[in-house]
Amino acid sequence: MNYLNYIHKFFLTVVAINLILFLQSCSIWDPADARKVSPNSKERVKKNLEEGKGITFGGKDNNTSYQFATSNPMWRATLEILDFLPLANVDYSGGIVSTDWYNETGDPDEYKITVRFLTNEIRTDGIKIIVHKRKCELNKSCKIKKISSALEKELQFAILKKAAIFEKNDKKKKKKKKRPEIR
Repeated sequence: MNYLNYIHKFFLTVVAINLILFLQSCSIWDPADARKVSPNSKERVKKNLEEGKGITFGGKDNNTSYQFATSNPMWRATLEILDFLPLANVDYSGGIVSTDWYNETGDPDEYKITVRFLTNEIRTDGIKIIVHKRKCELNKSCKIKKISSALEKELQFAILKKAAIFEKNDKKKKKKKKRPEIR
């Protein structure tokens, strides 16, 4: 009987330690300014939808809802620049866009582009673009490697340019809305 009591206490101690460690790991690290941007993605999406900067698709029974926030000009610019490629992973809250493998006509190698958003601000160090190259042999053995190419810089420049245009247009729209009507 004493042995079972010892096992029971040991089990409760292990469960308590695991519970404490689990709850401690629930903190959120967000490098963005928390005074300006909420770390909760659902709150950001909700806020953007309320401001008219998003799209929502609801099912007939309104139990299913798909939301996409479009307030971030960097995000919108990236999707527009990469719209000619099939996308494999698009995660707004995680800040990543990844294409599927593709190849240009006549090129036996395949390429994959990943864009990581490091900040919501439009600046050169706000995004990181990674290009991977996959070379497959006839026996279906493939080698994948990260490459540095001019494509990374060209995409970064195109995304930043398009994002700046989006932001400028958004500011014009906001200015027009705030301007009082003169009668």
